[in-house]
Amino acid sequence: MTVLHLADEGEAADLAAFLSRLLHYDRGAAVRLQAAGTALAVFGRPPSFEVLAIRAVRLAKPYENGLDVTLDVTVSAGELLESVDESAATAVVPDAVTGPPWAGVLPPRGGWRPEPGLPAPDALRSMVSAAVAEFRSRTEELATERRTRAELDRIGREIWSRTVGDTRLPVRAVHAAQSLGFLRAEGIEPALFSSGAWLRLRTPYGSVAVRRAGLGALDVSVR
Repeated sequence: MTVLHLADEGEAADLAAFLSRLLHYDRGAAVRLQAAGTALAVFGRPPSFEVLAIRAVRLAKPYENGLDVTLDVTVSAGELLESVDESAATAVVPDAVTGPPWAGVLPPRGGWRPEPGLPAPDALRSMVSAAVAEFRSRTEELATERRTRAELDRIGREIWSRTVGDTRLPVRAVHAAQSLGFLRAEGIEPALFSSGAWLRLRTPYGSVAVRRAGLGALDVSVR
């Protein structure tokens, strides 16, 4: 049994909250865990947003029972959540599962460059609110016979694929960041970075990464 010793109760609570949000969008969600030393990265993919969500977790010490250097495994998000003990600041790593396709293609570890043009946090939140309101208004106006899944998806793709400010970041990435609790604090300045085919919206609470359309698979990291 591999036990993760988290840095404190707050880290345990934040991990549990992140897993709960992923499970809200996909009850069968899996997460990929990658760690070295006292840093743990938790990757998930909420299907509604078509992005990768990354939550960094601080560990108090490396792992027990022989895993004292690195950890790389895909597990059930629900089983991991059930194992989180906030008062003890621990979590038990569940048995590995067969990972979904996205778990084999992750953003690169390095080579990230700052990207200009990202609007201020309040503008980002307003943009998401306006997009949600537009989606609701346009779908409610549809005649009953036209309110099909295909038509709803078409409207959604049109709205959420729009780019943010002077960047190539799609609005859906900001929506995901807000929905997953990464934009929850006032005064927090998110930052945008790029590496190869990837864009990454980073905040102190987590990151959202998305592959830019039209760039080849050789620009991604498969590991």
